[in-house]
Amino acid sequence: MSRMISMIAGAALLIASTSATAQRNPEAHWIESWGTAQTLTPQGPPPFASEPPKEGASARPAPPPPSSPSPFVPYPEELADQTVRMIVRTSAGGEQFRLEFSNALGGGPVTFGSVHAALAGEAGAINAGSDREVSFGGKSGLTLFPGARVVSDPIDLAVAPLTEVAVSIYLPNPTPTNTVHALGLSPAYIVPGNATAALTLSSPQVARSYFWLNGLSVPAKDTGAGTIVALGDSITDGYATTPGMHAAWPSLLAERLQADSELSGWGVVNVGISGNRILNPGAGDAALARFDEDVLARPGVKWVIVLEGINDINMSIMPGMPESQHVTAGQIIDGLSQLIDRAHLHGVKVAGGTVLGTYGLPFYNDAGRAMWEDVNQWIRTSGRFDAVIDFEAATRDSDNPLRINPEFDPGDHVHPNDAGNRAMAGAIDLNIFR
Repeated sequence: MSRMISMIAGAALLIASTSATAQRNPEAHWIESWGTAQTLTPQGPPPFASEPPKEGASARPAPPPPSSPSPFVPYPEELADQTVRMIVRTSAGGEQFRLEFSNALGGGPVTFGSVHAALAGEAGAINAGSDREVSFGGKSGLTLFPGARVVSDPIDLAVAPLTEVAVSIYLPNPTPTNTVHALGLSPAYIVPGNATAALTLSSPQVARSYFWLNGLSVPAKDTGAGTIVALGDSITDGYATTPGMHAAWPSLLAERLQADSELSGWGVVNVGISGNRILNPGAGDAALARFDEDVLARPGVKWVIVLEGINDINMSIMPGMPESQHVTAGQIIDGLSQLIDRAHLHGVKVAGGTVLGTYGLPFYNDAGRAMWEDVNQWIRTSGRFDAVIDFEAATRDSDNPLRINPEFDPGDHVHPNDAGNRAMAGAIDLNIFR
């Protein structure tokens, strides 16, 4: 009998040990803690112009009005024998993490001579003792072939929730910067030579974009945790928020989740692209075209919050736009329905965000208003979404419900400021994720 008891106890210990090992296993359940959307077609600023484009002009969005200074910072068209250090902020934390890179736009192969990751310090510096060389299949360096996505080996560096991480890549060869998220809103530091392991950077050029970096994932705290993907346009991208302050509504949603003990294991990924549309490309591929890449391919995705449609409407009513860019409210609704169906095929739930008002734009008209009302009515009442987030109600002006609250309006009548993004994040019922 005593031998039997010993065998049972030994088996129980083995099971416990195996379970603990599985928690550290790279093949265990991972979620995305940070991510961005690498545009698959040429990037342009949002389509809100004080002067309409001429007849037959390109569908690429026009510059914003002067009352809304552009948050885009120029970056080099090519990097050669240079290091780029990018700053990202985690949502959920983890005992280790992995990085994902992509060469989505194609062109030639992209070679990283060295990749390092560390806890970020001030002004491009990294915290002493935190630097780690990043490997891929046990090898340092990486060649990204056209269209490829590559995931690193697990990096043995613990990252707390809401922590800034510095990711440094060295480009030894002349390399066009053709796979980039232009509106990073966090600094990217560029210096000569291989400075991937440098504690500080000397006189760097400062950009505000993400180059080839696509995601950062961590092991999930428990099986109930997952990834929430925010799919949207410039409003989700954080166009009018303060750079460096992580003030876009997806970042603020991550902060709310971290304050909730039951939901602190959830990750939030912002795949907004400024100027993006549901149906047509222009600034990034259309949402329908990039849904697999930017949503379904994310590790651990369980929810997607969709806030798109404002650019489909505006490009349809903007004077001088080619007929090929015009769509109807019914087509926008059909596009949203397709996103829901495709998400549900993969077991992913969808929260629909109502489209914000745009009264005050120079080309605002009754046709655009009718489209906006039809789309929002469908979002609120169709029952097709697993949840509805009424972003429009949270940001509207009580005196004129066709426009956003003047306290949230930076002057372009479209993009909520920091306070508006706080109102948007506050409109999300966290109970839908429980």
